[in-house]
Amino acid sequence: MAGNERGRVRVEPGHKRVRAYLAGELVADTIRPLLVWEVPYYPAYYFPAADVRAALVPTGATEHSPSRGDAELYDVKVPRMTAAAAARRYPSSPIAELRDAVRIDWPAMDEWLEEDEPVYTHPRDPYSRVDILASSRHVRVVVDGVTVADSHQPRILFETGLPPRYYLPLSDLRLDLLTPSATETHCPYKGTATYWSLDADGRRYDDFVWTYRAPLPESQKVAGLACFYNEKVDLYVDGVLQEQPRTKWTEEARGQ
Repeated sequence: MAGNERGRVRVEPGHKRVRAYLAGELVADTIRPLLVWEVPYYPAYYFPAADVRAALVPTGATEHSPSRGDAELYDVKVPRMTAAAAARRYPSSPIAELRDAVRIDWPAMDEWLEEDEPVYTHPRDPYSRVDILASSRHVRVVVDGVTVADSHQPRILFETGLPPRYYLPLSDLRLDLLTPSATETHCPYKGTATYWSLDADGRRYDDFVWTYRAPLPESQKVAGLACFYNEKVDLYVDGVLQEQPRTKWTEEARGQ
C-alpha cells in the first residue's frame, strides 16, 4: 500500500472530491482529502483545515491516541445545527500529515459525497474490490438441523478481506421460515440491504438473511438475491461443510 505508515495507522492522499453536509449546509469540501486507516477495515477522511467551511468551536476537551497523539475536540456548527464534538485536530501529531488536517466524524454528518455520488457507512477503500461470479456449485444452508436454502445457481461475491458470500435466488430458500424485518444497513460498495428474520426448529434468529433489492451499479449481479452470514450457519458447498470464518461479525453471530 502506498502512503506513510505509523504503527497501525496508514496515511495517503486521496484523489476524489469529498464533501460533508449537516442540516443541508456544507461542512467541508475538498479535492485533497487524506485517507487515514485508523482501523484495518476501511479508511477515514481527513480534510485540509482550509477546506472546512463550517465553524469549528473548541470544546476544551482532548482525546489521546497512542498512534496519532492528542486530539483537540471541536463542535461543528452550521446555521441550523451543531454537531457536538464531531471534529478533531491533531496539531502536534507524530504523523506530520495530520497536523493541519481535520477529521469529521462520519455518523455525525447527514450526507457524504464522493464526487457527486452519495456514499454511506464509511469511505470506499481504494484497495477493496468486489467480484461477483455466477456459479453452478451446490450450496446448502442449514440452521439447527433445518435446511433453509438449497441452490445450484449461486452468485458468489468475493470482497477483499472477507470470506466469499453466497447469494441465492429467493426461490431456493424456505420462504415460509422468513419474516420481513424493518432493519436496513448500508454498504459503500453494495448499497442498502434489507433483512428477514428466520424461524428454525422453534428458535427465532433476528435479521438473519439479507438482500440488496436495488444495489449500486457495481453490485447489480446480486440484485434481489438472498445471503446468509457464513459465521452463523452450517454452509455446505458441493457437499462439503465449510469452516465458519472468524470475522468482525463472529461475536455478533454467537450472540444470536
